[in-house]
Amino acid sequence: MISTSRSCARLVQSRVRCFGAAEVLPARNSRIWRRGNATASQVDKKTIEKLPLAGIRVLDMTRVLAGPYCTQILGDLGAEIIKIEHPTRGDDTRSWGPPDAPYTDGVERQFPGESAYYLSVNRNKKSLGLSFNNPTGISILHSLVKKCDVLVENYLPGSLKKYGLDYETLSALNPSLIYASVTGYGQTGPYSDRAGYDVMVEAEMGLMHITGERDGPPVKVGVAVTDLTTGMYTAIGVLASLHARKETGLGQWIDASLSDCQVAGLANIASSALVSGKKDSGRWGTAHASVVPYRAYKTKDTNIAVGGCNDKLYGILCDKINKPEWKTDSRFVTNALRVKNRDTLDRIIEDELKTKTTKEWLDIFEGSGMPYAAVNDIQGTINHEHVLARNMIETVDHPACGPLRLVNHPVKYSRAEPKIRTPPPLLGEHTDEVLRELLDFSEEEIQELKEKKTVA
Repeated sequence: MISTSRSCARLVQSRVRCFGAAEVLPARNSRIWRRGNATASQVDKKTIEKLPLAGIRVLDMTRVLAGPYCTQILGDLGAEIIKIEHPTRGDDTRSWGPPDAPYTDGVERQFPGESAYYLSVNRNKKSLGLSFNNPTGISILHSLVKKCDVLVENYLPGSLKKYGLDYETLSALNPSLIYASVTGYGQTGPYSDRAGYDVMVEAEMGLMHITGERDGPPVKVGVAVTDLTTGMYTAIGVLASLHARKETGLGQWIDASLSDCQVAGLANIASSALVSGKKDSGRWGTAHASVVPYRAYKTKDTNIAVGGCNDKLYGILCDKINKPEWKTDSRFVTNALRVKNRDTLDRIIEDELKTKTTKEWLDIFEGSGMPYAAVNDIQGTINHEHVLARNMIETVDHPACGPLRLVNHPVKYSRAEPKIRTPPPLLGEHTDEVLRELLDFSEEEIQELKEKKTVA
């Protein structure tokens, strides 16, 4: 039996780390913006040291999407992310296949492969399979908290208190700890005890109402945008708290919710309703409520988006589709008139665009200065020449699945190179490493924990 008090006592109290204290290094070549082409599976220590969050350690107690997306952003920026997972089933999304990246190493596991969903938000992390449904597991987490700068969790408000993993308890153990809670509706308010689901928040907080075709039913956005937005806002909150901690030495509690972030994401739509006091204008499909033409149209084979956002750009569109007379048509000479006669103008533009393929129109519009774009599917996007040129798709060497193509970190820095340093971990891949190197457990002690199913 491992003594929890002995395990805690032997840990060395970690010092408060400074955010942004990494050494500023010159660009390694004459061009300011680098083109990342290193093999992502190779952990480059020098690259990590240059990253903005190098030296920051994050305890990741989140599952599914919003929380893991937040911690993945922090990991991309150089933080060490220790992902706490249930020792047998892991993150919920491990079973959210197909599709799954199949295992190629010949080892039989409980899953058919690593699910694409899980792979999307868990790179640059270490996996610690740990149950905290017992005193030993809780003690291990308490010990880790003393060595971490940040903890991110996405449990229902109040549910971690019975395990001694609430902010009040953990901040007493580590006053410099930044504790971020990601929930559906926040720590307070009449809905605070509700579980958070992206599609439900999209519906309740206005986004679904304004998404979809003009005369069609409300539609959810194609990706879980509320989850992703909340993950980004939470990451921003963590960064701001790390910056504030430089002055105070103290952490704080971040309360981030899907509902708040969705309301904030309504942006100009909410502002219009607040200023006018009137009902919103509803759904517009791919069109714009105040600008015409500005939408996607059918072509001979697929779809293309074009924009005549002002009189000049509208004139360019007319010339390019060989309808210069529309520039002086009394129904369309100003944007206000084009909005008034939207249905007519949209119909005749689409009639013209249907005469050629999308590729033909792309060639015609090239270099015109007018906004235009093919409506690509996902394969068209991930294999797009610009996406590839910007290094947005990276091949990583996964220990069990072999080479995998994953979406890369999107922001480019002139003095750092965030990228996929390590692939999304296997369940419990780093359990031994974390317990041994951070908490000084012996191999015998780790094996005893595994036999008792506290860790895996």
